[in-house]
Amino acid sequence: MRYVEGIATDKAISLIGLGTWQFGSREWGYGAGYATGEAEHIVARAAEVGITVFDTAEIYGFGRSERILGAALARHDLRERAFVATKIFPVLPVQPIVRSRAEASIRRLDVDRLDLYQVHQPNPVVRDRTTMAGMRDLQRQGSVVEVGVSNYSLARWQAAEAALGSRVLSNQVQFSLAHPGPLVDLVPYALSAERLVIAFSPLGQGLLSGKYDATHQPSGGVRAANPLFLPENLVRAQALLDVLRDVAKTHAATPAQIALAWLIHHPGVIAIPGASSVAQVEANAAAADIALSGSEMTALTVEAQRFHPIGGAKAAGQLLRARTGRRG
Repeated sequence: MRYVEGIATDKAISLIGLGTWQFGSREWGYGAGYATGEAEHIVARAAEVGITVFDTAEIYGFGRSERILGAALARHDLRERAFVATKIFPVLPVQPIVRSRAEASIRRLDVDRLDLYQVHQPNPVVRDRTTMAGMRDLQRQGSVVEVGVSNYSLARWQAAEAALGSRVLSNQVQFSLAHPGPLVDLVPYALSAERLVIAFSPLGQGLLSGKYDATHQPSGGVRAANPLFLPENLVRAQALLDVLRDVAKTHAATPAQIALAWLIHHPGVIAIPGASSVAQVEANAAAADIALSGSEMTALTVEAQRFHPIGGAKAAGQLLRARTGRRG
């Protein structure tokens, strides 16, 4: 495993973390046995292979993800070295509510403090001045170490930092070869300001694993509702997937590992893939040791920028027709 360099933090931050949206969340379709058994083994093995970043949110499983993660960290005596990150869902993120919701997350996680507390998404009505006042209170009382945001534009990230009066360490955004948009502004800013971009859905919810094509689509759960898996988008993704497979062969790796290696090759970027099994968390962690050449990075980036999946109303219409069995 490799770790973030050049940014001073209390704990080491692994370039590959573990996303835990699937812990206790029915929409992934992993079943009750996953939450009560496999999830704990995944956390323990993640720590063994050097992962320190564990990302969750109060909304994941309506608190169950935090509870499952916290129990696993406690059972395996991992709380001191784990970099625990969670998020407030900003329905009314005013100063006193920010404080009370953080305290509730601390109780569910069974930790003394949150290493990173993030605003899950920007509130369109409540600006960040009052939200960051609550974050500032939490930092002063020692309940929160670092503050982060999620799904923020660059301008709003910078405005949040100005409102806090100190660094907002990270911005967690959708970022992958299938969604390379953060390369334009967020990644350069993170590098120049010694901040972090945390890439969620770093494998495009499985698109970049190379397991799916227009004749083999996900059958249920979160992926079935993702427009990336529409037949038209799977066809459009083939050129990108072909390059991924070619690079993977060179490194005796999987396409998913190359997709993760591409992300963390960019300074100031860490990735937080989920894992359905211990074997998957091991494979994700191994991606940190893959060194891509300049030509490989260029080839992957070029194809990522050429990939233009359909979205918006057209994608919504196709998803509706697919679900209802209606044609064109």
